[in-house]
Amino acid sequence: MIAYLEHFVHGNDTESRPDDDVTCLCKALDLQGSINCGPTEIASKDFGGLQSVKPLAFIRPTGADDVAGVVRAAARSSNLTVAARGNGHSINGQAMADRGIVMDMRSMEENFQVLWINGSAYAEVSGGALWEEVLKRCVLGFGLAPRSWTDYLSLTVGGTLSNAGVSGQAFRYGPQTSNVTELEVVSGKGDTLICSESENSELFFGVLGGLGQFGIITRARVLLQPAPDRVRWIRLVYAEFEDFTRDAELLVTRQEGDSFDYVEGFVFVNSNDPFNGWSTVPLDSEHGFDPTHIPSNAGPVLYCLEVALHYRNSDHPSHIDTVVNRLLGRLGFVKKLKFQVDLSYTEFLLRVKQVEKQAQANCVWDAPHPWLNLFVSQSNIADFDCFVFKKILKDGVGGPILIYPLLRSNRTSIVLPEGGEIFYLVALLRFTPPYPKDPPVEKMVAQNHEIIQYCLHTGIDFKLYLPHYKTQEDWKRHFGNQWTKFLERKASFDPMAILSPGQRIFTRIPQPK
Repeated sequence: MIAYLEHFVHGNDTESRPDDDVTCLCKALDLQGSINCGPTEIASKDFGGLQSVKPLAFIRPTGADDVAGVVRAAARSSNLTVAARGNGHSINGQAMADRGIVMDMRSMEENFQVLWINGSAYAEVSGGALWEEVLKRCVLGFGLAPRSWTDYLSLTVGGTLSNAGVSGQAFRYGPQTSNVTELEVVSGKGDTLICSESENSELFFGVLGGLGQFGIITRARVLLQPAPDRVRWIRLVYAEFEDFTRDAELLVTRQEGDSFDYVEGFVFVNSNDPFNGWSTVPLDSEHGFDPTHIPSNAGPVLYCLEVALHYRNSDHPSHIDTVVNRLLGRLGFVKKLKFQVDLSYTEFLLRVKQVEKQAQANCVWDAPHPWLNLFVSQSNIADFDCFVFKKILKDGVGGPILIYPLLRSNRTSIVLPEGGEIFYLVALLRFTPPYPKDPPVEKMVAQNHEIIQYCLHTGIDFKLYLPHYKTQEDWKRHFGNQWTKFLERKASFDPMAILSPGQRIFTRIPQPK
């Protein structure tokens, strides 16, 4: 079997892959799923649209046994690598495998169930399940929901758990990695292991936020809570960054019941630019943005604090108004620039799905997305605002510029800024619409690089979220004092560096023939 696989890596005729060869490979691997050794365009690209490499094969496993079989086969080869691909939402080729094997985790059998253990509810879900599928099954079938989400839910469970998974609920419940209690993982040795805080804990905490370096998540047990019926979604405009951060930090540090259930924010351009400016703030078409309410001393960018309150259908509207007004009464936003809507809980969580549909209709969803995501220390966020938001990005990025505070809570492989209990997520979610006046992708990538270099040269305490570096020296700097532990875990669980080659952290260790 291995000699057959390596024919594709070392042979001269790498483009010719006849159907009978595909059949032989299927039999050699003894898969329940399928394998494609023909054109594999879907496995050669991702949402970022910045990288493209061709794998040897694109495999659709049906379960952990298939995943383990593929990894063991790669381990017996001289240099094959394996990448787990979720819904293809990586930005810099992290889920690709140049001349290796890509596995489509979306093909995994669902095996969804809700469990009650010691009075708490959990969802058992496949690592290849989309979070939007988990949402619908939990809410519609059981009136329950996971506690922590991402903004965009067409992402796989295993994919977000391998990174962190953050959104506006993370200040209260932590990232998604803090809301799972058990995992089924296929290690880089091809072993299928159950892990938790008390069983195979080193693998459990290593895989969570581990960038796919120690194992492939094939199943997760996710903590659930009762799902609310409805959400009041509110946006508040600020002219001053200091006021914005003060209020955001106030909300994320208050106890449950004395704050909102969701806290995020974003930066927007102080102009009528339709893609970056005032019109991006209102939540419905009936309420426009009146710029005459903007203070005369406002700068080139403004700030929007985005909050949400959960409630039940049985709650009287006057009660919701009272709670909201009490919470808003502490905040220093521009009073006449407040926008709100009420919608169902599932509609709120699927809000980005509507953005996706609009972007697809406008032919920009499949265009390149040179996104940049960072964690920035609270102590440096004001300096970051002065130089990055007010200067480099004063004209916007053609998409959302997210910024909101999070609280430190980490026993996983996630790398955070060194100082303080509060840090900020900053996400430049760039879109590249096909308009002549917009900067080319290369210029956007260069601007991202300029921001990173500014942070490095001025001593900003930051870490890349969803990181991507080209050299191991850069990775060492990224992990800092966690690098030694990262190396130890790699040696324990993927000693031949088979997994996630697209991250470019380690080079595959050749196996002697």
